[in-house]
Amino acid sequence: MSPTPPARRLRLGLPRRVFSQVLLMLVAIAAGVAVLATGLFLAPLSNQLDDQAMRRALAIAQTTAQQPQIVEDLQSTRPSPNGPVQQEAERIRKATKAEYVVIMDRRGVRWSHTDPGRIGGHVSTDPGQALAGREVMEIDSGTLGRSARGKVPLRDSGGDIVGAVSVGIAYDSVRARLLHAIPGLLAYAGGALAVGALAAWLISRRVQRQTRDLAFSDIAALLAEREAMLHGIREGVVALDRTGRVRLLNDEAQRLLSIGDEAVGRSPDEALGSGRTADVLAGRVTGTDLLTVRGQRVLVANRMPTDDGGAVATLRDRTELEQLGRELDSTRGLIDALRAQDHEHANRMHTLLGLLELDMYDDAVEFVGEVVGDHRATAEQVTEKIQDPLLAALLVGKATVAAERGVALRISDRTRLPDRLVDPQGLVTIAGNLVDNALDAATGTTHARVEVELRAEARTAVLVVRDTGPGIPVEQRELIFTDGWSTKEPPAHRKRGIGLSLVRRLAERQGGSATVGEAHGGGAEFTVVLPEALAEPGPVPALTAPSAERIAAEEGSR
Repeated sequence: MSPTPPARRLRLGLPRRVFSQVLLMLVAIAAGVAVLATGLFLAPLSNQLDDQAMRRALAIAQTTAQQPQIVEDLQSTRPSPNGPVQQEAERIRKATKAEYVVIMDRRGVRWSHTDPGRIGGHVSTDPGQALAGREVMEIDSGTLGRSARGKVPLRDSGGDIVGAVSVGIAYDSVRARLLHAIPGLLAYAGGALAVGALAAWLISRRVQRQTRDLAFSDIAALLAEREAMLHGIREGVVALDRTGRVRLLNDEAQRLLSIGDEAVGRSPDEALGSGRTADVLAGRVTGTDLLTVRGQRVLVANRMPTDDGGAVATLRDRTELEQLGRELDSTRGLIDALRAQDHEHANRMHTLLGLLELDMYDDAVEFVGEVVGDHRATAEQVTEKIQDPLLAALLVGKATVAAERGVALRISDRTRLPDRLVDPQGLVTIAGNLVDNALDAATGTTHARVEVELRAEARTAVLVVRDTGPGIPVEQRELIFTDGWSTKEPPAHRKRGIGLSLVRRLAERQGGSATVGEAHGGGAEFTVVLPEALAEPGPVPALTAPSAERIAAEEGSR
């Protein structure tokens, strides 16, 4: 038999839910305040009732002492249960509902008392202060029990003290008034407690909705998990409040945006400067998987509003993916060139085979010579005008691809570029991207043609690419250089809309420019000016490594 499981102990303590804890605490606070307020009210109330009773007794005694008949009777008669002093004192006692009205002479002998048998005897409490001419208010005990007392001297017409008047108010009546006030006071306290409990419940319900009815331990665990997740994920996270200011940045966001904790509390424009990245974070640009460039990084941003009016933006680094896309595009371009050459080679081989089968040997020799001459002429035409080997190889390959697509790729007669480029790979990136855009635009048009012009003006390189496509409308000639803007469907492996933006960035980084206008006869004409792109005549400088912007620029903005 399995051992009997131990009995579970009953654990007493606070409830786990935030709602229950807040409600319990608020009700306890309301109850404590009600009890404290009641106690603070009752404490002075008892003293006030005692004071009122003593003052009432003193007022009765003062009124009694002001009657001259009592002084005359006290001086002319003897103390007696039926004497005039006793009768007047009883009349006053009954009229004022006092417990007793005692009139005494200077020796402290009673001339009146509630109990007639005590008349003629000495009073039970010390009358010295009253007989000395002072008025007294006190709570004291005598023959009739505890009472609130007032004592005043009794004076004759000459002002001499002939006795004293002592009036008592039963202390039980004072206590009864206090006890009578307690139920009403408790009713007010209970009403205040009920209102406080209702307010506590409403506040707790609001807290419950805002905290999703979680326990404090759950909230603490969520905060710990959030910190670990935000600083551990490989995506940048930027949280903004309802005023559009940054309130949270994780480590990856700081790395991707090249900012630090000083950005917290500032707007995206203040933290990043004006630009597309700040526009995306601020919500001025909407959409999903928005492309933007920050420094040398290509980023994909998504922004999601939150219930409190703020937003959370996530950032992903696509620089490596764009590099893979560039390599894929290069591979596809090579495959297209090889396919075009293979197709052309097959046609020529068929033609050569037919000439040989027809025993037209002289014509076959002449045909082979023309084919070899055409290829050599194309390559020689390019290398004669463009002495940089990388650019020359690029344009020879693009000419083959253009022929396959039915577009004539022509090198302008004004092209002259010496082999003195400081950064030939950067210019290859720019030229390749612009030529690809031009081929896409010109394909399918009548007399499709793309013209490339590369010339050197002192140390400045000027690249002009013209096409016979539909051209760029005037209102879009600046938009096409904006991050993420494109008029063409994106390929499966990446997004469109950063090529031309990065081309302009590369040009502007070298102090140059990238513009677009209308070509002569229609179509678009892109012009890139690169100051200081050529070195002084002398040793050829070492090639610089391509930047991340160049890598991303080779994916077309088409």
